[in-house]
Amino acid sequence: MEAYQKVFPIGKMARFLGVCRSSYYSHLKPSKRSVENQQIVKKAREIHSRSRGAYGSPRIHVELKREGITCSRVRLARLMKKVGLEAKMVKAWRRTTKQKKGALSACNHLNQQFSVKEPNRVWVSDITYIPTEEGWLYVSVSLDLFSGKVVGLSMGETLETKLVLKTLNQAFLHRSPKEGLLHHSDRGSQYTSKYFRDFIGDHKGKLSMSGKGCCYDNAVAESFFHTLKTEHTNFYRYKSREEAKNSIFEYIEVFYNRERLHSTLGYCSPVEYEDLWNKQKCSDF
Repeated sequence: MEAYQKVFPIGKMARFLGVCRSSYYSHLKPSKRSVENQQIVKKAREIHSRSRGAYGSPRIHVELKREGITCSRVRLARLMKKVGLEAKMVKAWRRTTKQKKGALSACNHLNQQFSVKEPNRVWVSDITYIPTEEGWLYVSVSLDLFSGKVVGLSMGETLETKLVLKTLNQAFLHRSPKEGLLHHSDRGSQYTSKYFRDFIGDHKGKLSMSGKGCCYDNAVAESFFHTLKTEHTNFYRYKSREEAKNSIFEYIEVFYNRERLHSTLGYCSPVEYEDLWNKQKCSDF
């Protein structure tokens, strides 16, 4: 229409093409709100891309505010839906560990009290498996309940006790917790083994274990693996265990611990949250 406006009347072309004249003029000179919407969508796409497709409107809204862009969350959600911009979806939880008959378990001292006031008081651990063309890759993690930070990580091709011992050894070396650390896990055979119990005892820690068959007792660790798979590993087909290891390590150490916004932490990353806590602690003295 713009190209032929000197040849044919705008009204006549609009009737012929079945469009409104107002739409044509809006195209020529977009409204202020339309321009703002385009800018918001453009920035939302950038943030969504940086988050590896993990962020929905709540986290993107926080990032927009941090960058000085004013926009209501409802407006952002509407614009994102219009252009098909959404967070990666989740799948159902699956149990991955089993307790051997006759294995010694510990009481559930944690009892779903997931709110912790300082670092290195309560850690939770779990194991999952990731498919590769070479076979399963088993992933063991330990998280600090205070910030949700992954403080221990190990991966291997066999599901043995040494896998979780390597994870805990790494966590103790990096964090140096005081005596009395509470370690919570499910009742998997790796955690009920004598070697694991002795390891926690040697480090003056205290064992806590979920009730039999109750995944909610270790919900934080289960939630982490949910996130790992639905935001990252489910979108890759790994040719080898080594490729999967590198990919998972990069996601956890670069993105999850240092960049990913956690709603339970006031939309801070685990590292940022711990840094703020340490600064506050220093200022109190």
